[in-house]
Formats: sequence, C-alpha cells, structure tokens
Amino acid sequence: MTLRAALAPLVAGSTWRRGVFLLLGGVLALPYGVLAVTFAQMLTDSEIPRPLVYALLVVAALIAVVPLLLDGSRALEIAAVRALLGVDLPDPAPGHRGDRESRLRSALWIATHLIIGALVMAALFSALPMALAFIAQQFGVGNELTSGEQFGPLDGRDSGWLTLTGVALLVGLGYAVAGLGALAVSMAPVLLGPAQAERIAALEARATRLAERNRLARELHDSVGHALTVATLQAGAAREVLDTDPEFVRRALGAIEEAGRTAMDELDHVLGLLRETGGDRPSAAPQRTLADLDRLVADTRAAGLTVHAQRVGDPTRLPAIVSREGYRIVQEGLTNAARYGHGPVTLRLDLRPDALELELVNTMSRPDRADTGRSGRGLDGMRERVLLLGGRLTVGPDGDRWLIRARLPYEDAR
Repeated sequence: MTLRAALAPLVAGSTWRRGVFLLLGGVLALPYGVLAVTFAQMLTDSEIPRPLVYALLVVAALIAVVPLLLDGSRALEIAAVRALLGVDLPDPAPGHRGDRESRLRSALWIATHLIIGALVMAALFSALPMALAFIAQQFGVGNELTSGEQFGPLDGRDSGWLTLTGVALLVGLGYAVAGLGALAVSMAPVLLGPAQAERIAALEARATRLAERNRLARELHDSVGHALTVATLQAGAAREVLDTDPEFVRRALGAIEEAGRTAMDELDHVLGLLRETGGDRPSAAPQRTLADLDRLVADTRAAGLTVHAQRVGDPTRLPAIVSREGYRIVQEGLTNAARYGHGPVTLRLDLRPDALELELVNTMSRPDRADTGRSGRGLDGMRERVLLLGGRLTVGPDGDRWLIRARLPYEDAR
C-alpha cells in the first residue's frame, strides 16, 4: 500500500461528512449527559431523599427513552444518513406506522449514534487540543503549556517525542473517525432499512401506481387511437371524391371535427388524472360506457365501415367498471376492424344475469398475414382489461375471419 493510499481516508470528503454525522450524535447526547451528571450529584447528596431521587430518575428515564422509539426520530435519522453518510435509504412508507421490529432497530441505531458521537466529541475536546499543543511546542509556541509537565514517560523536555505523539494522536483520531463512519455506513441499512411490512407496503404502492399508469395508457391508446383512425379514414375517403361529391366531403369533415373534439375531451380527461397538482379532483370529461355504444357505432359507420350491432339487455344496469371496460374493448375491436379488416363487422352484446358477453367478427383483408398489426398494444390492453375483471378473452383468426370474444363477469367487478 502506498503512502497516498494510506492517507486517502484522512483527506476524503466522505470522512469529513461522516465525522459531522458522528458529532451530530454527540450534540444530541448532551442533554442525556447533563441528566446523568445531575442525577449523579443528587445521588451523592445525602440531604435529598432517596425515594424522591429514584422517582425522578424513573420519570427522566421514560422521557429519555420515548424519543428513541418515535417514527419521527427514525425519519430524521434516515434523512441525516442519506445527507451525511451517503446511504440511499428509502423514506418510511407514508401512512404506515412502524412495527415493533423497526422501532427497536431504530432505537438501537439512535442509542449507538449518541454514544459513539459522545465519545468522538470527548476525544475532540481532549485529544485534539493536546495533540495541537504537542506539535506547537516544537515551533516554540505554547511552551509554557508543556514545560514542567509529565505525560506518562515523557515530559516537557522531550519535544521531539511529544511532536510525534501529537501527530500520532491526530492521525489516530482521523482513522478512528473514518473507521467509525465506515461502520455506520455498513450498519445503517441493517438498523434503519425498511422492515418486511414496509417492503410489502412499498411494493403494493408501486404495483398500484403501475396499474394506474397502465390503465391510463390503455385509455389513451384506445380513445385517441380510435379517433385518429376515424379521422384518417374519413380524410382518405374525402380526398378520393373531393371534386365529384362535395356533400360527402362536407360530412367527412364534420366527422373528422367530431372525432377530434372527442379525442381532445378524452385526452383532457387522462391528463387531468396524470397531473400531480390536480390531487383527487375528478376530470370534467365523463368516462365512456356502453351507454354510449350507439354513438360509437355511428362514428364507426361514418368512417365507412359497415357495422351490424345486436344487443340483448340494458347496458345501464351493468356495474360501472364492467360498462367502461366493455366499451373500450368494443372500441378497440372496431378500430382494428377499420384499420386492418375488410367487409362488415358483426357486433353482439349479451347482458346475462352474471356476465357481459360480447363478440366482434369481421373478415380479414389478408388471411395469410392475420397477426400483422393486430398483436400490439391494443390487444395487450384488451387482455389486461379482461384479466383485471377476472374474465375470459378469445382473440385471433377464425378461418378467414377475425374474432374477438370476451366474457366479463359481474361478481368480480362489483
């Protein structure tokens, strides 16, 4: 090991930050030290009744122990560890009260921090001035502090040895701080890290966030994708008859305008949910449900796709989540039929007492390339919607047709 490598811990910025962390423990230990000195004096004073001293000692001990077990104390220690020790500890899970295990580990960490901090502070107030005095006398400064004094086997006349002793004290103090800081870095995750219950709560919160993000992604894909498909098909058809059928062009432009307005409403709704500043305030745009099915079918027909719709039952009696997810599945199916299919689409909805069953069938334009363009995010979104409701989904080629069949049970959705 080179001299530079040996001295590196003494000059590293991390060592100084860790030293500050240890001194912070010493500062926090001062009130405990004052209490200890006070009660030591009271116990040696024969004029103070012993029962009173013991009663006050019990009360003081309870007051001293309580801060070690508070969740707030643990949160403060975690913040200090991240800032000064550079250990990436997660914050306690919001709304999750610490269990007995985490409180005991935190109390052990805080108590150790206070004790080691007090020792480091005591060393600084004793060994550091002594080391500086030993070194200074070598240069004729403060000789009156060491002359005539005995320091173990050394006295004030052993200036060379005193200087070496001062340097050794400084180096030893630096290595002690570096070693204790490194020990704190290794022990912080063990004593301040999340308990098993906190890890489970964090994983559940993350899963909830991911599920919500996936749901919003599906909403954007299905709603905006459908509007863009309708607008694209209408624009293409209008271009073909621009000079021969101005009335059709006028209707196509109206359909494009309506599709764009619908897409903007849907986009505003999803962005309102994504805004962190929006809190829990619901967006003004309503959620589309199967009650809006007639409008969806009309928009699809206006795009030039023939749709034969059959419905059994009243969609207004469906649970809200089943109605919303069913609408999105139908919307995605019609969008795919308009983009990739050929010929009319047959849509059947059957509202049974225990489940919603829906089916979309259309002729494929290229049976030999049945999966092309139909295995992306749209179908993945369908599968996720059905899976979340505990239903079943059948999707794929059926001879020269493309078939989508879904069953959404009511029981799992309520």
